[in-house]
Amino acid sequence: MELIDAKLVLPKSGTVVFLIDESLKLSPQLEKLNKSKEITKALKVSGFFKGKKGQALNIISSSSTLDRVILLGVGSADEVTALSVLSVGGRLAAHANCLELEAITLMIEANAKWKIDSAELLYNLALGAKLRNYRFNKYFVSKESEHKVFLKKITLCHDIAKAKEMLKEVHSLSDGIFLTRDLVSQPPNVLYPQTFAEECKKLEKLGLKVTVLKEKDLAKLGMNALLGVGVGSVRETHLVVMQWHGHPQGNKQKPIAFVGKGVTFDSGGISIKPATGMGDMKYDMAGASTVTGLMKTLASRKAKVNAVGVIGIVENMPSGSAQRPGDVVVSMSGQTIEVDNTDAEGRLVLADALWYTQSKFQPEFMINLATLTGAIVVSLGENIYAGLFSNNEKLAEKLLQSAETSGEGLWRMPLKDAYDKQINSEIADVKNTGNGKGGGSITAAHFLQRFVNKFPWAHLDIAGMAWDKAGSDISAKGATGFGVRLLNQLVMNHFEKKKN
Repeated sequence: MELIDAKLVLPKSGTVVFLIDESLKLSPQLEKLNKSKEITKALKVSGFFKGKKGQALNIISSSSTLDRVILLGVGSADEVTALSVLSVGGRLAAHANCLELEAITLMIEANAKWKIDSAELLYNLALGAKLRNYRFNKYFVSKESEHKVFLKKITLCHDIAKAKEMLKEVHSLSDGIFLTRDLVSQPPNVLYPQTFAEECKKLEKLGLKVTVLKEKDLAKLGMNALLGVGVGSVRETHLVVMQWHGHPQGNKQKPIAFVGKGVTFDSGGISIKPATGMGDMKYDMAGASTVTGLMKTLASRKAKVNAVGVIGIVENMPSGSAQRPGDVVVSMSGQTIEVDNTDAEGRLVLADALWYTQSKFQPEFMINLATLTGAIVVSLGENIYAGLFSNNEKLAEKLLQSAETSGEGLWRMPLKDAYDKQINSEIADVKNTGNGKGGGSITAAHFLQRFVNKFPWAHLDIAGMAWDKAGSDISAKGATGFGVRLLNQLVMNHFEKKKN
């Protein structure tokens, strides 16, 4: 969807959208259209329209040359915030598509009573609309017309000095989120380790350095935990390293690191999953997809930071060559791991990926993302919070602040020695499941922590956040792209070299 930058002048044709709060007070530009009192009359006779957040009132005017005027509610004046406006932008895109509109004009007028300035208003309306307008329609052929996205262009009329720069940031962020959504949505016969790595290589055109390590490279490095997950599949396992060098001080500045679990399909291996719902396991690579989308965003907006994204990409399948429950593997760290359950494979992927990242790059911190456990969904539900585990209070606090600002929720979960003891093995240094019946997401986090050393680290368990079966104001049903906004916010607010 195209975003057009324009001056705050009423157009002479087309569909024009105005924001209005629950006071139903008309904005200055809307007053200009109300000379014949058509707007006032429409508000009076509509009955249902109260200016609540996301409500829309369509007015066909007989006294102007416009095709249609849409009044879009933003809710109570004292509750208009950046996040509420983000939702309003999403609902605008949904409404426009319901009306089969290909182009609309949106008037951006600030209101002194709203807790948001014109620049924030424009940014969040534009971002919300773009995010909601996304659809993964690639595989509809005979039913293509039933899934058409009509909205192609929004003209944003405003008087904001830095609007063009802000809209570029909207495009950079949304493009990263869309890449994440695309990757998560692809079927596993199309997206597997090799083709995922090929998608990453395409990002080199943005200035990223992308290195793909294949099985022979991983074997030399001793990544037997990662390799063990994929031995039952005909698909070769890969590790992809994406580097962005954007800090003014060059390589003198330590990179920040993001690590993702990329299981392109998770059958559970020998510890096979139930058939019901197994098709959903195509998105068990959402952590790796988020890292990839984030790296695209950082490169697209030329972020003033050094960053590295590392993703372990593997397919977990049962076969005669598959890893067995009871096997012991030697990880890159040298620690031995008893594989108690082959369906607890994501932590094996991350164990080697985390060790490789800290050993090679000595980063300022590491954040890993993974659809790691069903237990986190039991704890926190779906599409509300991701679980946050961290060994560093400052990093955790910065993540929680960024979550609140971006609207991508995190909930801090505990790390305690009592849980760590549950992953001690009787035959190896550690085992990949806990002894207890509960706390599965916590013992999984403790497993990862054993491969972190003393580096500041955070683990985000996004199992309940990567896919939304109902959809939201800013995301249609399906892949959400969770984490890209959150981590981009973290980088901007706390780690990026500020512009002079």
